[in-house]
Amino acid sequence: MTNGPVLIDLENTADTPSVQEAAPVPDLAAPQPEGQAMLMASRLAARPTSRLARWFWSLLGLLLGAVVSVAAWDFLTSLVTRSPILGWVVTGLLGLFLLVVLVIVLRELAGFARLRRVDSLRKSAEAAFASGETKQARDVVETLDRFYRGRPDTEWGRARLAERKGEVMDGDALLSLAEVELLSPLDKAATVEIESAARQVATITALVPLALVDVVTALGANIRMIRRIAEIYGGRAGTLGSWRLLRAVMTHLVATGAVAIGDDMLGSLAGGGVLSKLSRRFGEGLVNGALTARVGVAAMDVCRPMPFMRAKRPSVSGLVKRALTGLFGSGS
Repeated sequence: MTNGPVLIDLENTADTPSVQEAAPVPDLAAPQPEGQAMLMASRLAARPTSRLARWFWSLLGLLLGAVVSVAAWDFLTSLVTRSPILGWVVTGLLGLFLLVVLVIVLRELAGFARLRRVDSLRKSAEAAFASGETKQARDVVETLDRFYRGRPDTEWGRARLAERKGEVMDGDALLSLAEVELLSPLDKAATVEIESAARQVATITALVPLALVDVVTALGANIRMIRRIAEIYGGRAGTLGSWRLLRAVMTHLVATGAVAIGDDMLGSLAGGGVLSKLSRRFGEGLVNGALTARVGVAAMDVCRPMPFMRAKRPSVSGLVKRALTGLFGSGS
């Protein structure tokens, strides 16, 4: 049985949408913004804390401390009353615990003092470089030399600086000499840490298909990287100091807009259309690795006792290419 002829009306086409008005087909191969774990981690770390939240956590900490102290005192006094020997043993253990806590607090305070000293050195160097005064530059160089005294990895640079600084009469040249002799080896060590962290974040992102793992890995790797960079430049940060550095670095990135990575940069890193040939997870791994490298360069700016003057600041593209060569094919 056959169907009858079909009549198609070609005259009433006023309500028919044109091809030009059709919505573009979404590009599903490109990594989506929500998959960029480093971008999410950066925004979370850089988010400012309100004054009300600070009051809340401070009062909560005081209340919890008071409750724990009273409970411990009641427990010890009642235990001494029931069993004097056991009570004094527990009291001794509590005293040792409090001694360890005191040592940790002193280390944290020493770490904050060290970080403040690095900040003061950097501000003094910036002021001396801006003014160009030779006396101010010599004071900065002497302070920087004392700051690195006792470190074996700076002995050769300090010896060369001591030999040549008497010949330099210009303030800018003296600061540049100190930067090259003292900080160039430290810059190389910091770039190695950045490349290692970028490689780790990119690999975990590409191989582990869990978004939460991306964020946790990115935060952990970046905290370790920032802490190591601070230690390389002399700012030994403790646990709280590491979070302070992380917030300072992320705030600097968000404020300057450097955390937003674009397709033009990815093209220069991956060689044009390579990302379109890779899977989505590999593309996100490259994005997160590049953002980790950006965080590392910002950490160098924050932790370095002198701004980049004569020495060249490491480029993110160069760091990512060296870190990910052979991993995603980005080095080809």
